[in-house]
Amino acid sequence: MAVYSVSQVNSYIKNMFTQDFMLARISIRGEVSNCKYHSSGHIYFTLKDEKAAIACVMFAGNRKGLSFTLKEGQKVEAEGSISVYEQNGSYQLYARKITLDGAGELYKQYENLKTRLEEMGMFAEEYKKPIPQYAMKIGIITAQTGAAVRDIITVAKRRNPYVKLTLYSAFVQGEGAKESIVQGIKALDQLGLDILIVGRGGGSIEDLWAFNEECVARAIFECNTPVISAVGHEVDVTIADYVADLRAPTPSAAAELAVFDLRALEEKLGQYNRRFLGLMEQKLGENRTRLKQQELQLQVLSPGQKLLEKRQRLLSLADRLEYNIDKVLSQRKHHLALYAQKLQGLSPFISLERGYAYVQDKDGASVRSVKQIKIGEEIQVQFLDGQAKAKITELLE
Repeated sequence: MAVYSVSQVNSYIKNMFTQDFMLARISIRGEVSNCKYHSSGHIYFTLKDEKAAIACVMFAGNRKGLSFTLKEGQKVEAEGSISVYEQNGSYQLYARKITLDGAGELYKQYENLKTRLEEMGMFAEEYKKPIPQYAMKIGIITAQTGAAVRDIITVAKRRNPYVKLTLYSAFVQGEGAKESIVQGIKALDQLGLDILIVGRGGGSIEDLWAFNEECVARAIFECNTPVISAVGHEVDVTIADYVADLRAPTPSAAAELAVFDLRALEEKLGQYNRRFLGLMEQKLGENRTRLKQQELQLQVLSPGQKLLEKRQRLLSLADRLEYNIDKVLSQRKHHLALYAQKLQGLSPFISLERGYAYVQDKDGASVRSVKQIKIGEEIQVQFLDGQAKAKITELLE
């Protein structure tokens, strides 16, 4: 007889499971126990009934199809495949889809309505109304005594105590719930509020079914006021969530999204104010510097400054002219003195002082030679102290 290793045996058994058509796609009904959400995103749990149990795992990649939180004691239907985990030789169900037991028909209705409304364009982004950033009047459509309204009020008052909340007490599950929710949406839509919050706390698919009704979806779609849906927990997704202008994972989150944080706004405004004052002071400083430069430039270019400069230049030129005149006069006086001295040396009066006389004819012309006069002509003789007239009687050469 052949002897095999443990891994060979486990691999062989896994191949047998893989080749079994029934085990490749199977649905198992049972009660959830030992449910653990791993940090990796995988969910490990056990399905059991009165006589047996089977280990199960849902990998993180398949969790998007899980519309509720898996808990101990829940009756569920898990769809997937059964295979062997070779490392320890155990077999388990690899779940791809999990639904609450008895909710299968509701999920079919849910998917059919979702598909139909999506094809009609009721989920389209172009029809989504923007959520006001600073809403002061907020309407709430939910049960008056539920945890949802308490959570919304608590968060709203913490974020902004001045916001006005208007509550429409509606039935959120059971008979008459869908009509009550529709009536609440229409009633608050007439009050001119900034935002409507429509929702409730978590529950089973049956508990949340009013928010999967077509009339509720149409009321939200036709509402003129922006609507935030806040139905159940984060994993609960209803038709109302798809139609609403904004989906909040919980009622508390809806209040966080709808009510602006007053203290944060005040802090932001304070930052803007400080920044504005700083920029204004900087701008004023720049303008003061520019004004001073322009003032100096105006002083330089002003007519008064120009006249002052011209006057100063004129005074400077006048001083220079006076200096040059004095200089020229001094030079001229010096030259004149030299000329006078020279002229004095050439003056006939000097010769007259030495005993010479100056002779002129009758017309006053200087007589320097006997050839200039004739016998009988009159002449004038200039002495130092006077004149004498004479008549030529004889010429001697």
